[in-house]
Amino acid sequence: MSVPLWITATPPAAHGELHIGHLAGPYVAADVLSRALRADGRPVLFTTGTAEHGSSVELRALRTGRKPAEVAEGYRQAICADLLRAGVVFDRIVHPRTADGYGSWVQDLFTRLRNEGVLAARTRLMPYCESCDRWLHGAHANGTCPHCALPCDGNACPSCARPNSSGELLEPRCALCDTPAAMRRCRRLHLPLEPFRDQLADYWADAELPPRLAALCEQLIEDGLPDVAVCQPGEWGLPVPGEDFAGHRIDACFEAAAIHLFGYRLDLHPAPEQTMHFCGFDHAFCQTVLLPALMLAQGIKLPQGFCVNEPLVLDDSVLPGEQPATVWALDLLTEFGSDSLRRHVLQTRPVGRAVHFSRADLEQARRTLDATWNSWLIRLFAQIRQDCAGRVPDAEPGGAGWPRLRELLLRTAEDLAVAYAPDSFDPRRAVALLDETVRSVDDFAHINAHERRRPTGHGRSMAATVAQLEVAGALSAWARPVMPEGADRLAAALGLPTGRAITADALAAPAPGTRLSPPSGPVFGF
Repeated sequence: MSVPLWITATPPAAHGELHIGHLAGPYVAADVLSRALRADGRPVLFTTGTAEHGSSVELRALRTGRKPAEVAEGYRQAICADLLRAGVVFDRIVHPRTADGYGSWVQDLFTRLRNEGVLAARTRLMPYCESCDRWLHGAHANGTCPHCALPCDGNACPSCARPNSSGELLEPRCALCDTPAAMRRCRRLHLPLEPFRDQLADYWADAELPPRLAALCEQLIEDGLPDVAVCQPGEWGLPVPGEDFAGHRIDACFEAAAIHLFGYRLDLHPAPEQTMHFCGFDHAFCQTVLLPALMLAQGIKLPQGFCVNEPLVLDDSVLPGEQPATVWALDLLTEFGSDSLRRHVLQTRPVGRAVHFSRADLEQARRTLDATWNSWLIRLFAQIRQDCAGRVPDAEPGGAGWPRLRELLLRTAEDLAVAYAPDSFDPRRAVALLDETVRSVDDFAHINAHERRRPTGHGRSMAATVAQLEVAGALSAWARPVMPEGADRLAAALGLPTGRAITADALAAPAPGTRLSPPSGPVFGF
């Protein structure tokens, strides 16, 4: 069996449902790459997990009077259902609380790293809430980032992505009761990163990081790589093995990195051809620093690629930690469908800068599908039903402007191959190419529609119809990574197989005489 290209996406935290920002971040884009590579015949392993042991899960449970396990399980199910509804299909989703052997595997990894001296005990100051009688780590602590002076919680800053180990927070407060925290000494296990300085620097240089990510890594090296806390005293999460840290739990950031390793099991399978990590910049430290450090500690170095997004800015009139009802993934998928939502988040994907979510832009994405994609296909199917009793005519493709259009389509196939490739991945460019294809064939259809009015135009009209069917056949393959639901409906209507290669060979009409089966509603979206 060929070794796969391994695609990872940040494990979503099981403290809430998916919202539009999640889909605009790692998940839809990673799914596009996965589908495009499979269509090209390349083996892929697409993995993630659900972050069920995070402090945000425990905090949500405390705020709602529920047990953390109930919160984690309820949102785990909702997250997986929403991903499927959005057409994001993973080969493997690691569920920490239910995956066979997961807990013992992570604890064994933790023990092995400690025995090898990779982990070391450190006593540092850590915020403590005397009112709640609770150590404040992760989401339990609110404060100011010591590096960028913006609001953040414990462990990592969402703005600059740098870790803080909670004890470095400025003016820490309890996220539950808002009481100013007291600072107490706490002995925890840490992963010192400075011993990996040279290896990580080489690793990042080989990966050709995006500029903002490269700046983060260079800043970390310049300031001295930190000691990262990998456990804390608490009641929720995997227990730290060993009696000397009884009552401590493995840190959620360490576990997020371990989820990726468990998803592939490098200890059982050949190393992948390459790894593509999809994450938001706020999770970049875990993906870019901690995960490689854990791999390097085990003698594993893989070719890496990183696809990093900035945040999608949502309505700021709601309370911190909450999302307005209009941006929940389930609500938007129910109202707009996966095709409209996927193409919208790819068109407006926040790369290099934050992007504000606009419902009006999402509605425009649906109107574009209706006014161009669906309008052209509805006319094409109606014409074939009227002129050919719903069967593909026996004619060679042609019509006014067809040679020029076909030449454009052949170049489009080449450009799509670049846009869908791992090293030049650009899903926004893919959407633009697909839209340009539909606009061009729509113009071609309108121009050649007049052939039906000419007494001598029947043959030319049939040739133009077959030419449009060739484009429709191509789109059922070319558009599938972006809009799989509509592309599969189009393939079924044409009687073509799904998942065909995204090449010029897809530019082919169904066999003459094939009876078409167009859907009763729109092909793309609804």
